[in-house]
Amino acid sequence: MSETITVATVQFEPTLFEKERNITRLLALCEQAARAGAKLIVTPEMGTTGYCWFDRAEVAGQVESVPGPTTERFAALAREHGCWIVIGMPEVDADDIYFNSAVLIGPDGVVGTHRKSHPYISEPKWSAAGDLGHQVFETPIGRIGLLICMDIHFIETARLMAVQGADVICHISNWLAERTPAPYWISRAFENGCYVIEANRWGLERTVQFSGGSCVIEPDGSIVAVIDSGDGFALAQMDLAKARARTVLGEPVFTQRRPELYRELLSDTFSWNPRDFFTLYGHRPLPPGRASRVAVAQFAPGEGIADNLSRICAFAVQARTEEGADLVVFPELALSGLSDPAVRALSSDDPAFMRLLNLSARLGLHMVVGFAERAADGLYNSAALLGPEGLVAIHRKLHLNAADRPWATPGADWTVADTSLGRIGLLIGHDATFCESGRILALRGCDLIACPAAIAGRFSYGHGGSRVAQNWPIPTGADPHHWHHFRVRAGENNVFLAFANVHAPEAGFMGLSGVFGPDTFAFPRSEALLPEGEGLAVAIMDTSNLDTPYPTNVVRRKDLVAMRLPHHYRDLVRGAKRRHPSAS
Repeated sequence: MSETITVATVQFEPTLFEKERNITRLLALCEQAARAGAKLIVTPEMGTTGYCWFDRAEVAGQVESVPGPTTERFAALAREHGCWIVIGMPEVDADDIYFNSAVLIGPDGVVGTHRKSHPYISEPKWSAAGDLGHQVFETPIGRIGLLICMDIHFIETARLMAVQGADVICHISNWLAERTPAPYWISRAFENGCYVIEANRWGLERTVQFSGGSCVIEPDGSIVAVIDSGDGFALAQMDLAKARARTVLGEPVFTQRRPELYRELLSDTFSWNPRDFFTLYGHRPLPPGRASRVAVAQFAPGEGIADNLSRICAFAVQARTEEGADLVVFPELALSGLSDPAVRALSSDDPAFMRLLNLSARLGLHMVVGFAERAADGLYNSAALLGPEGLVAIHRKLHLNAADRPWATPGADWTVADTSLGRIGLLIGHDATFCESGRILALRGCDLIACPAAIAGRFSYGHGGSRVAQNWPIPTGADPHHWHHFRVRAGENNVFLAFANVHAPEAGFMGLSGVFGPDTFAFPRSEALLPEGEGLAVAIMDTSNLDTPYPTNVVRRKDLVAMRLPHHYRDLVRGAKRRHPSAS
């Protein structure tokens, strides 16, 4: 197997009721890509027929079996050029059930099929949810996974493929209502350390504006090829060694996963009315909803506890008295410092904490402060949640990175605390790069994830603007922080996320702290971002609800969490490494 493979993303605007025209045009684009050297060619969701079908009756004349006439036409092209092609089509099975499907076709015919597992709002009008799970197909050009559009909103789908060893996820879509390449696409490549080939449609169909932006995304999140709008294809090189390194920001995340802590991924807490579910038996009801002001402090901790304590206190006073903050989150190891933290480890009854508790009570302010904790059973990279009521909780970092491992012991459990501000979950830095972490806190009903961090490297970049027109208020212009991985982490879990990162550019810590809102498709964004320098970023966290039996606030309703299909997710708990060499 060659280590470097030429791949192509095809962007295309299909036309409803013109199936032959669509297939002919797609075949021509695929042939052009193959002649240009592409060995893996990916085309859009439902590209053979168009997408916005009214109902089963209307799409009935478009569906086909797999294998079938359409797949054979693409297989002939694959045989001629020795390549693999992914197509999107409406499939019918032997029981006359319809599916929105992606088919991987190689020189020998159909290699495998993915049926869209997490339907978007339009699919239930005519199709069933997919029943084939999330497979990875072994081919001579690499290990290939398939996802369709809405599937990629859910952290579990791409992760299932990554734990099976996928080199590349071919994501075919009809993406809309957002400037593309979409942040969700980028984060799925980034957090799984694999390639994503994104083939999106463009154009207008039945009043729906599709976003284009088809692209190839590298394992570090870099966009190496992109088509903004129009029909066409783009080529890129896929280096299998990069994917098989399985690193995120230089860390071997797949050896650091802790599946024994992820069993809650199979639960479905938001399948019931949360206002009923979380009051069941009177056990741990959600705190009353309210509006609060949440701040993050961005700075570089020094080597002296006394100096760090003074800075923390000064930021706390500023956050409360000048910004009206109810909570302020400080960076990882803000009290102890990043340099040799074990030497400056503190117990939770240290006088430094007494000073912070007194300040918290005097100001009426909650604080989350990172520190190296000295406990009876070892040293931990910890974060303390303090409030006017005292020491509320201590979280011990669960996923240790290379800097932690020489001195720290991993924590044993998740930390969730109910406060007057809402239900708060705690993560520390590297914890939040594991997509499982935010999901479990969301399933426990958290309104806010407080994340002290010391994360170096690139997890955000900009967008130059798109020519694709969108309805107001969807932005299309340039944005220096179009993708921010921790904004995605908030939106995919319908939580607020207070991300307080170290700012020390000379050491690779770029800051980019922020308070991110629970809906990344709500524009203008509900967030505050500190792009550079030291200081505070402050945003409103609103968990209030109209007086109705069902939540009217997305952070309490958690739409994306409610739409999960956890019966697919067992392999995330097993940490499975099984591969599916073929299927049909």
